[in-house]
Amino acid sequence: MTDTDRNSRLRTFLLKTLADPVLLYTVLLMMSIMYHYRSSLALAYGVASYLIGWVVFRIFDFVNKHHIIGFFACIIMYIGAALAAYKYMEIGLRNYPISWSLWFLTPQDALRYNKWYTVAIFILFLFFMLSVVYYFTRVRYRIFMNFLIFIIPFALYGKEYEKMPIGYIIALAIGYVLMMVTFRQLHESQKEIFIDKKEAWTSVAVFTVLFALFSTLFPKPVVHEDRTILETLINAEKLTDRLNKMLDEFRDTSTGDQFRKKATDTVHFTVKADMPMRLKTASFSTYSFEDDSWKTSDIDTYYRTLQNPSFSIDFNREVADAVFFVAGMDSSFAKKYGLEEYAGKKLTYPDEREAVVTTHISIYGSETVPVPQGAIRLSNSSFKEQLALSRAASIFTVDQKFYEGETFSFDYVPSGALENNENKALVQVLAEKEDYSELLKDAYAIIDDIWNPDEETAHYRDVLNVNSSFYDSYTETLLDYGSEKKISDLAQEIVKDCDTDYDKAKAIEWYFVTNGFIYDLDYQKSQDENINDFLFDTKTGVCVEYATAMTLLSRAAGIPARYCEGYLTNEELKDSKGDYKITGNEGHAFPELYIKGYGWMTFEPTMSNFLNVSEKTAKKSTTTEMLESAGFIMLIIAAVLLLLLIALPFLIHKAFILINKRRKPDKAVSAVMHRLCRLYDIPATNTAGEAEKLIADTSGADISATKKLFSKLEYGNIPMSEDDREKAMADYIAAYDALRESKKRKLRKSTQGGN
Repeated sequence: MTDTDRNSRLRTFLLKTLADPVLLYTVLLMMSIMYHYRSSLALAYGVASYLIGWVVFRIFDFVNKHHIIGFFACIIMYIGAALAAYKYMEIGLRNYPISWSLWFLTPQDALRYNKWYTVAIFILFLFFMLSVVYYFTRVRYRIFMNFLIFIIPFALYGKEYEKMPIGYIIALAIGYVLMMVTFRQLHESQKEIFIDKKEAWTSVAVFTVLFALFSTLFPKPVVHEDRTILETLINAEKLTDRLNKMLDEFRDTSTGDQFRKKATDTVHFTVKADMPMRLKTASFSTYSFEDDSWKTSDIDTYYRTLQNPSFSIDFNREVADAVFFVAGMDSSFAKKYGLEEYAGKKLTYPDEREAVVTTHISIYGSETVPVPQGAIRLSNSSFKEQLALSRAASIFTVDQKFYEGETFSFDYVPSGALENNENKALVQVLAEKEDYSELLKDAYAIIDDIWNPDEETAHYRDVLNVNSSFYDSYTETLLDYGSEKKISDLAQEIVKDCDTDYDKAKAIEWYFVTNGFIYDLDYQKSQDENINDFLFDTKTGVCVEYATAMTLLSRAAGIPARYCEGYLTNEELKDSKGDYKITGNEGHAFPELYIKGYGWMTFEPTMSNFLNVSEKTAKKSTTTEMLESAGFIMLIIAAVLLLLLIALPFLIHKAFILINKRRKPDKAVSAVMHRLCRLYDIPATNTAGEAEKLIADTSGADISATKKLFSKLEYGNIPMSEDDREKAMADYIAAYDALRESKKRKLRKSTQGGN
């Protein structure tokens, strides 16, 4: 072979493989999937998918030619991919509060981005997609399996109530049709035959244009309520603002009624942040079983004024850090409380983030600032008047109002610190101290004696100050659950297997998810209902009931807790600038628990939030929810069908052998002939002799013994013996093996001819 011929063959090979439609379609699938996990890197993942995919497809081609060596090469490749994915999972777990499996099952918009976990999911999805798309196009064409593969990206988006970009939808749909056109076989001959290819490609082109135009020009309709009449009534403006004020004023009583009715779509605030969150506007400490309402106490209303637009919010986290800091400074303190080995230790926290709250309230204004969950400081504010910080970490004005355009910048730490087992163990060291209150006071007294402290010392002094000052009042007021025995018994049952306060809190939080509770905006409570009815009878309510129930159950389990109100953001609320728009419809209630050794932490018992749906827009049995469920079901069905389709022919073969050995010889011989005809697609109209010839022409198998036995049985009514059955079974097994080898030879010949 000349160098010119060799170069020509190389160019042909490269052009064919680099422009491989199977590879390009797989890359498109991977880009659509990875856009869900990290939209800004979708193109980079696409390039990586293309390069890795080209190499993997060459390995698959090698497997088709060299089965034994190729099999081992393929196994090594899969083991390498699995080890790489596992390694990235291990790296991702460092300084991250949750495991990879929990990260994968949790909605991505509720999590801090983890690039190593994302690379691991990319590797797993890539090798899965490369394998199944290659197999069901190049090896064994199956249109239904290709369709199941096609819907996997849509199921991923659907399960988290997320919309796939329209460009990916169009590209995937067109790519799927092109794959069907390119690889569709009209009969099982060696060659692929396409009838009137020109006409088919014309139809595909027409479909492509029409689909793109329809998708672009006719998007999914959005229905908006017409409020023209309401907004133009004489008193409509005052009514609107009074509804807005329901959540914004600092109230001393709450029945939660505002969460059971539709508010206006007027924007109260916008929040610029990179993840959804809960925001607190008020807290309530005392629950009344008589009128099913919450009232404030000194814990909620006691406050200090701050002129500086920047100040720390020292109620959340860092209690253990501060105590261990003092233990490192004072050996006698460390010895008294058995903290010598913990001196100077610190917890590991998720990275700090920023959230900027902007007010959009005019006319009446607002008195409170929504404080993000996990807020640790107000870093800046355009409001230059006095602000007040309450014991409950609420921020509001004193004899002032916020109006349009005021901004408040918060630094906050996302939840998840106690998902880290090392952190949880450090916190538990302090939580187990029976004299916890005295420990806090002693630590504060020691650090308060330091003259001219540095910034770190001053910060820990503030943390210990607020926690030591208020902890006793927390335990006096925030452990009251009305001495209700049923609540106490239920709480003890829920937390009986829990070792730490945090574990108890999580068990109570998940109790509502797994025990038949129903979120229903349309449910009408009777006047005499209270939280006991929700817990033990109706099990139906909105966020108010869930938050109240978790607060009281936590108190009964020995954890100080309070009921909070504010707002809940989700991805649907984002405007064109990426800011979360908050109206009265996003009003939300949730509990806050004091975890000894850590500080205050918010929890989410309300089930609807696991769907990432705004509470006031949640609908029962919506089409989207059904599609989400269908997405999960389709993924399960696809996995099961994939396993069945791969293993089914072999299982049927083995089952036939097992069953036929137990049949009577007459039925066994007849079953062998009928089974062979089905295997070789021989119509029932053919005679036994014709079937023998067709089988021999197809695979070279000799079933003459079975043909003779079948003819004696059917036409001569001669009974069969055990030896006859064994002869027929031997013919069947030989014909089965010959057919498999025949198909392999055709596949090898087709592949070699293509390359």
